[in-house]
Amino acid sequence: MSEFSGCETCCNYVYNDDFEYYECLVNLDEDEYAKYLSGTLESCPYYSSDDEYKIVRKQN
Repeated sequence: MSEFSGCETCCNYVYNDDFEYYECLVNLDEDEYAKYLSGTLESCPYYSSDDEYKIVRKQN
């Protein structure tokens, strides 16, 4: 199974302490999940940067 190239920097990608691994909190619908498994989903539509200073840089 492939992984989106930006998962590590997404705020939806969190560490699960109970199972000791990283997981995505977003639930893909059936069509999106099929595209993900086949490798045809080019980028995650739910990606959100975990860069908390992004807004501050825009204000300057």
